[in-house]
Amino acid sequence: MIDLHCHMLPAIDDGAPELATALEMARIAVADGIEFTACTPHIYPGLYHNDAAGIARATVAFRRALLEADIGLEVSYGADIQMVPEMLAALRAGHFPTLHGSRYFLFEPPHHTVPARFLDSLFDHLAAGFVPVITHPERLSWLDDDHYDWFRAAVRQGAWLQVTAGALTGRFSPRARRLAERLLGDGLVHLLATDAHSVERRPPLLAEGREAAARLVGPEEAERLVRWRPRAVIDDVDPEEVPAPPGVSALDAAAAPAGRAGGWFSRLFLGR
Repeated sequence: MIDLHCHMLPAIDDGAPELATALEMARIAVADGIEFTACTPHIYPGLYHNDAAGIARATVAFRRALLEADIGLEVSYGADIQMVPEMLAALRAGHFPTLHGSRYFLFEPPHHTVPARFLDSLFDHLAAGFVPVITHPERLSWLDDDHYDWFRAAVRQGAWLQVTAGALTGRFSPRARRLAERLLGDGLVHLLATDAHSVERRPPLLAEGREAAARLVGPEEAERLVRWRPRAVIDDVDPEEVPAPPGVSALDAAAAPAGRAGGWFSRLFLGR
């Protein structure tokens, strides 16, 4: 399996506080069947002042430590980037990293405040050639019935959704589990990831989420969530060539005119 959201790099954000914890997290990931992890520390101006160069250096050092400890986990990097006005300019400049150097990047909405220009911001990034991967929507306190359709619209534009594996298994709140199951059951979720921060409370476990997802969407789609779509991200495959979740395919089929594909470019060129 491939985990594209994990706070495993030591002493860089609120994840692993030191190397020993980071190495133990890596051991847990490997035992769970994870072969590749994108280390994605927070970028949150005013709180976590990380950037692409610093994250890359930390990843190189961590990769060396994994080799010395004989832990067979392949690692790369990205960042869990808080939604801020300078995000697009920083991505274009290479100051904020994408996932494994691809067009895909983690887009973290504010947890407790309804964001202004949410869909417009996603569209701006898509129009610039990036693919925002919206992280843990199920844990946003403002995601309610009034805002749920924002996420349908987001995936209709071409953004991806990433749900936390532990949310499906009750590691967070009952509300987070219900929302994760709803998003998954509606076929809007592209990826599962661990969003791991620690060894015990938030460990890097993905298999349990895959099994929970399989009960809702079937084993084939569950594998796409943890293996095939994550592989497409690290291979930087054009999103139009990646099988969409079932609900996204249904939205595209309903909205696209005959002979025209759906997605963000429909809005760009057809005024949608």
